Amino acid sequence: MANLWGIPNEVEKLVIKRDIKCVYCGIEFSHEKIPRKNKASWEHIINDIRLNREDNVALCCISCNASKGAKLIKEWFKSDYCKRKNISLETVSLVVRNVVLK
Repeated sequence: MANLWGIPNEVEKLVIKRDIKCVYCGIEFSHEKIPRKNKASWEHIINDIRLNREDNVALCCISCNASKGAKLIKEWFKSDYCKRKNISLETVSLVVRNVVLK
């Protein structure tokens, strides 16, 4: 059985265990009610909801997810948001780097 995003249960469990902080900016996820922007959200690194493997599904903060939106990752890295937060291929988590370098 999969969740609302079609992510298989085994992938969801693996990702929750692997991604304990945002795969983009590295902020630790907040379990408090505020600030909401620091809460974990599901992310498809390649914006294709059909790609639900652990190499494309990750957890990132709501702030990064909102900024990235439907942008291609390489284009998003050029955004003012990424420049401000010092997010680049060199600073993101290994799961993101592996997708970008494929």
